[in-house]
Amino acid sequence: MVVIIDYGAGNLQSVKKAIDFIGGECEISADRDKILSASHVILPGVGSFADAMKSMQNRNLVETVKEAASSGKPFLGICLGLQLLFESSDESPGVEGLGIFKGKIVEIPKDNGLKVPHIGWNSISLPRESRIFNGINNNSYVYFVHSYYLQSEDKSIVCATTDYGVNIECAVEQGNIFATQFHPEKSSAVGLKILKNFLSAEEI
Repeated sequence: MVVIIDYGAGNLQSVKKAIDFIGGECEISADRDKILSASHVILPGVGSFADAMKSMQNRNLVETVKEAASSGKPFLGICLGLQLLFESSDESPGVEGLGIFKGKIVEIPKDNGLKVPHIGWNSISLPRESRIFNGINNNSYVYFVHSYYLQSEDKSIVCATTDYGVNIECAVEQGNIFATQFHPEKSSAVGLKILKNFLSAEEI
């Protein structure tokens, strides 16, 4: 059973529809026991870093999310869900993220002649082998909607980048934890393949 964490801020239904479409058994829940007993866990997200952290705190989900991420079961962060795995964001100074990985979220420069937020299709480069990108060609296109991007302290966890005036680290993988800045559920066949790869990942 895949559980999509419902903390009041996320693209929940579109993610569920994509998982349903590829044949995954899926449920949206904020229940601690359901989250921790799931075979796979997804942390989605749209909106602001501070609002998402506050919503998680209000629902007593911060420790549950950390426990799920450290459990060894496949865990996927999507869009804001990637950003929340890190320590802080320039979007919300003074607000602590989950801190599962070291690094910060910074704003896409607005002086490079490109529109911010970054909305639409862009190609990704795959600098290393990754289970989540198994069978995905280098320079495949995926769908983005974001104004902030990751600068990971540990570059070895970065498994995809894209160029949007700056080099954007747009996916990470370490152990059982995967995360994408782009939206696989909105990225057509490539995105569905990524989600299938996630569902195929086994507990570590």
